[in-house]
Amino acid sequence: MSDHWKLEVDADRVAWLTCDMAGASTNVLSGEVVRQLSVKLGEAAALLPIAMVVRSGKRNGFIAGADIKEFLNVRTPAQGYELVRAGQSVLDQLEQLPFPTVAALHGFALGGGLELALACTYRVGADETALSLGLPEVLLGIHPGFGGTVRSVRLIGVRPSLELMLRGKPFKGARAKALGLLDELVPAAELAARAKAVGLSRPPRKTAPFLEKLMNSSAARPFVARQSMAVLRHSVRREHYPAPYAIVDLWRKYGAVGDAAYEAEARSISELMCTPSSRNLVRVFMLQDRLKGLGGGSSAEFKHLHVIGAGVMGGDIAAWAAFRGMNVTLQDRSEALIEPALSRAKAFFERRLKTPAAAAETMARLKMDVKGDGAALADVVIEAIFEDIEAKQALYAELEPKLKRTAVLATNTSSIQIEILCRKLSDPSRLVGIHFFNPVAQLQLVEIVAGAATRTEVVQDALKFTRKLDKLPLPCKSAPGFAVNRILTPYVNEAFFALEEGIPAAAIDRAAEQFGMPLGPIELSDVVGLDVSLHVGQVLGKALGREVPQILVKLVEQRKLGRKSGEGFYRWQDGKAQKEQPPTAVPPDLEDRLILPMINEAVACLREGTVQDADLLDAAAVFATGFAPFRGGPLQYAKDRGITGITHRLNELADRYGERFRPDAGWGLISP
Repeated sequence: MSDHWKLEVDADRVAWLTCDMAGASTNVLSGEVVRQLSVKLGEAAALLPIAMVVRSGKRNGFIAGADIKEFLNVRTPAQGYELVRAGQSVLDQLEQLPFPTVAALHGFALGGGLELALACTYRVGADETALSLGLPEVLLGIHPGFGGTVRSVRLIGVRPSLELMLRGKPFKGARAKALGLLDELVPAAELAARAKAVGLSRPPRKTAPFLEKLMNSSAARPFVARQSMAVLRHSVRREHYPAPYAIVDLWRKYGAVGDAAYEAEARSISELMCTPSSRNLVRVFMLQDRLKGLGGGSSAEFKHLHVIGAGVMGGDIAAWAAFRGMNVTLQDRSEALIEPALSRAKAFFERRLKTPAAAAETMARLKMDVKGDGAALADVVIEAIFEDIEAKQALYAELEPKLKRTAVLATNTSSIQIEILCRKLSDPSRLVGIHFFNPVAQLQLVEIVAGAATRTEVVQDALKFTRKLDKLPLPCKSAPGFAVNRILTPYVNEAFFALEEGIPAAAIDRAAEQFGMPLGPIELSDVVGLDVSLHVGQVLGKALGREVPQILVKLVEQRKLGRKSGEGFYRWQDGKAQKEQPPTAVPPDLEDRLILPMINEAVACLREGTVQDADLLDAAAVFATGFAPFRGGPLQYAKDRGITGITHRLNELADRYGERFRPDAGWGLISP
């Protein structure tokens, strides 16, 4: 058994308990780590120090939470309960030590890591940008299970603790200190010394403010719980995401008081662990980890990006790269074309960064470059001009002699195959697709598209560059529509066909949202731009023999392009679609008409080898199209629903609505 904890006592009789998980770059609370913690706590209790500091031996942070991989081994609520109660017992052991304990926190303390800190008498944090304290379990379809639903309420009160648990978003250092989650926020270099001093001085323990205690009373809880439930219903449905509702239910019933609250927490989380929602959200978490692990095959360094095309996509790619620390030059035909992109970037930096100085420093990394001088200096050049084959080919031919030999030459094309675009290059093997999605700052996935001639090392460089930007790279083969637009287009087109039949747009969007999509297909098309949807639809229509909906063609001809023009399928005001109230009854076939073509197209992509495997296809759908995460991705949804049932239903829809629904030949490749 590896040694994950180290216990030492200094000359002042202060114990130092250090977590340094063997063979790992990040501390997590695996079963073995928790069992060893119990042993070390027993040893510490026998030593009777004056105080004890609990800290991390890892440079990146304290403890990232429980070992998610162990969740996959939980098959029944009884197994989950045993696992959770064991963790609760160890943290109870920590809380009941007969001397003060201080958690010295740097980097992150998340999930079980923060729950461990909550079981300490005090918490001291390093005042650094990276400090994040959170209980993000809801993102995995569960809630805190090592006492966090109880101790967080006792320490900081009802509203802050519910926010911490329901949103899953961590608190940064200053907010954590203001709310009482931290006793002190100190310079990083003083963390150990201040943690020791707090343990020795034994200041009064923090508890929730009086008003928060009042809200936790048995008389107030039902009222506050009803308000919280009402807010939840506006954002997530209980049948899709039961965990946030369970958090409110636990607090309403038990008020974070007594042994019954801990017991109920354990029973609740063990039930949630075995729900399809949690299993699929854990699957999505693992898919995300897989994508984060790509790009390790490159040794390239990326400091300078040159973007050609200052439209919405090019400008936002440039802004994001500057935000992530790169020096960026942005080229277009005139200053007037670049200035709107710089204005958007400035507003973005001011919104996302803490101080005007930080925003100004980031803005200084993004420079206008009408002449394109930055191309010769860049490590990566991304073309993001309009979707015209000849214009792109001419640009590459002009660029190629100017570029560094090691520079990555990339296109942000949404649908044109790399084999076509590289024809005018003397070295066609250097062109790769780096396809971002709109809006760039929000959507995590980036397609890394390899043409038939693209060198492997170029693909690896593109993967690493994408990770430098903190995006999730999806390697895929150059094919019509690549992966994401290929599977998204049949879904969107079917919405247009339903519109042509007279089904209201709001009813179509409601059907998709009831399935779990974040936006309905009509609103999504308006957001992306109807001209973009039409272009992709025409490319795929020509390549695959698909019909392009005429209602889309007519709106584009009228220059009704969606949100960016103020009107598309909806009218837009202050960035919001103005929707009529949809009818209460959604046509019975509508959900399957929208969702099953997307799944059928994913099967076709898998059969053709556009993406390596079914897991990556599911990742593409979740992280780029917003496919309901609690369903695990389109192919996972098909497996859960039943392959035979899906293909039978597709045949029914084909007989009723047309051959576009006929099951793809690749369904036999999908293992049940």
